[in-house]
Amino acid sequence: MKKTLLILFLISSILGCKSTPKNQEENTYNIISEPEDKEILQQVFETLTDEKDTPTATLLLKVGTFFKGTPYIAHTLETSQEQLVVNLREMDCTTFAENCLAITKTIQNGKKTFKHFCIELKNIRYRDGKINGYTSRLHYFSDWIFDNQKKGLVRNVSEEIAHIPYEKKIDFMSTHPSSYKQLKDSNQLVKDITILENKISARSMFYIPEDKIAEVEPQLHEGDIVGLTTGIDGLDMVHVGILVRVEGRIHLLHASSAAKKVIISENTLEDYLQNSKTANGIMVARPL
Repeated sequence: MKKTLLILFLISSILGCKSTPKNQEENTYNIISEPEDKEILQQVFETLTDEKDTPTATLLLKVGTFFKGTPYIAHTLETSQEQLVVNLREMDCTTFAENCLAITKTIQNGKKTFKHFCIELKNIRYRDGKINGYTSRLHYFSDWIFDNQKKGLVRNVSEEIAHIPYEKKIDFMSTHPSSYKQLKDSNQLVKDITILENKISARSMFYIPEDKIAEVEPQLHEGDIVGLTTGIDGLDMVHVGILVRVEGRIHLLHASSAAKKVIISENTLEDYLQNSKTANGIMVARPL
């Protein structure tokens, strides 16, 4: 009898310590989307149906080209509570790059469903791939590159191309809280953002200044994701895009606030930077 009770106790203990299945999401989250988003995603899948084994940068560029003409809309991610926002109908420069990379990875993993696209998007957009409030989103693009390099999704090639340090104190969000809906009424969030900004500022970063673009252009690849660095105090980047070659020269495929849609820039990247009042160089994330 005692032996039987001992066996039952051991079985119940094992069941009570049952681990979470590996395929179960570690954190739950809400998804905000419209039916049209699923329709657009399916159109991309059908257009690129045989591209599973296409190199990442090449496929990324094909996905980005699919979205040419998509309207530019800013602040599409701002909700009262941090949730995964899926919007393939309209994008800003960062969500354009994120959506393209997430779709690329979804196609490559062979699980072409809306669910798996959302998993990829969440992994790209949030620190360590987890949604844990407003500060878990990768607001600064240098931080976006850093985190997605840790995940093995991109490689920051800025240092090996130019070897020029990008020394800057990052504090724009904490010093301009009124510019951000979530920060202007929350001192705690400002404190949390400040901690993250200090970590970003302490990192060794590198960039390619605008006057070096022509020199290093042969080392830039189509499909590279670039953040445009800036001279604005406290801010690391002012714009994001994907590189593409047009007649042998590097141009920018991006969601343009000036054109109000996704376009390939008429000017070369070099000219685009030189004509910009705020951008002064690039940081390069190469998709893996």
